[in-house]
Amino acid sequence: MLTALVLAMLSTCSPKPGSLTRVIEGGVLRVATTNSPTTCYDGPAGPTGYECDLLRAFAESIGVKLQLVYVANGAQAVVRVASGQVDIGAAGLNVTPAYGAIVRFTRPVQTVRQQLVYRADRGKPADLDHLDGQLAVPAGSSMAERLAQMRIKHPDLIWLEVPDAGANDLISRVVDGELAYTVANSDLIAINQRTSTRLRVAFDLSGTENVAWALAPTTDAKARDSLFAAVQNWLQALPEKELARVRDRHFGKFENDEYQGVVRLVADAEERLPKYRQFFEDAAERYGLDWRALAAVGYQESKWNPDAVSFTGVRGIMMLTLDTAEHMDVTDREDPRQSIEGGARYLAQLLRKMPPGVSDPDRTWMALAAYNQGLGHLEDARVLAQKAGKNPNRWDDVRAALPLLAQERWYVDTRHGYARGGEAVHFVDNVRSYYDLLAWVTGGRSVAPSPAAQAAAVKSASDPQDGPAEGVR
Repeated sequence: MLTALVLAMLSTCSPKPGSLTRVIEGGVLRVATTNSPTTCYDGPAGPTGYECDLLRAFAESIGVKLQLVYVANGAQAVVRVASGQVDIGAAGLNVTPAYGAIVRFTRPVQTVRQQLVYRADRGKPADLDHLDGQLAVPAGSSMAERLAQMRIKHPDLIWLEVPDAGANDLISRVVDGELAYTVANSDLIAINQRTSTRLRVAFDLSGTENVAWALAPTTDAKARDSLFAAVQNWLQALPEKELARVRDRHFGKFENDEYQGVVRLVADAEERLPKYRQFFEDAAERYGLDWRALAAVGYQESKWNPDAVSFTGVRGIMMLTLDTAEHMDVTDREDPRQSIEGGARYLAQLLRKMPPGVSDPDRTWMALAAYNQGLGHLEDARVLAQKAGKNPNRWDDVRAALPLLAQERWYVDTRHGYARGGEAVHFVDNVRSYYDLLAWVTGGRSVAPSPAAQAAAVKSASDPQDGPAEGVR
């Protein structure tokens, strides 16, 4: 089915795949991907995700912009690559014989296992011969290929291949009880289990499998003009330490126990904070903020480390992106005074952009959530809260809605799509804890600025070019 579709598309296309020169001269690297937590999604600083962060870094290494083309599933990404519509397919693609017959795979960017999942209240099936309900997988997927192989040992095995559906969508249907079982990669399942306690793994359907990027087969005689060779060389040269950092960022477990963090803050408040306290106080006064709240954000972001830097390029005490730094008139993100000034100005803008019906302290907590995940995703959560009959101007209700942005059942109908909403909740909770401790250590408590300070902040933080609505972290 997949091969026939590719051949049909090839008959109408005249691609010149594989040329590094063409990509560089065009200034754009076209990539087919999926809207998924393991691949690419809209983050506070633009598209992010495990594969997306790697793709952006590669695009920057050859001096071009990354252009994402979203498709429903991996099979559609492979078709786009084989037909020459895109340069790379990066959609959580398992390296399989069926895919390998029409595209060329790079070195692995991840290793996974295919697993059968079910909802806890259905009961765990013993094996493929004891399924009680509908099993479905994305059409043309590596999961469908795996099931076809297993039918030799399980001749009565039946499944449905769903067109225009991704693995994340089918996982959501299992969680919602609309589907009994599906098969997905272990990394995607692990991320979904963060937000759904009902999702269970029944058993593995495969051993370790490689996930890689797909490129069209090329007959380029010049290896140095081969896009495939350039990707391979870049992946091979990528330090394992950096790759581990990206994996940990996207697949690492959330830290729920903050006791060690609090203990560390006490020590850092004595050793590090005195160096930067005046900067926090000056910036907070200028933009009508509580300096301890601003310092708590800086601690959550970097532990007050002016040299902090992430793989995605955010850096400094307030972990500003390059784009945000430019809009906030920050010329050196690693300069503590400039970083704190830029973070304060950006936070003041977010506070000003909160709907007028949101009062403090809810206004501050929502602005902090937007600092972490972007205004767009915050607004999506407010809409979800309102649809559920909750109060979109109340932080507790929005806090409950934010994690839903990681579930396809909910984010598919939102304006900004998938988001790690649970991280925004975690971010705000941590900042609040750090603020409480700083307030105790330094004396006094006033997370909400005075009306006079708020009025001054509106005037000070606003200008004809407000900067990006989403751009920190």
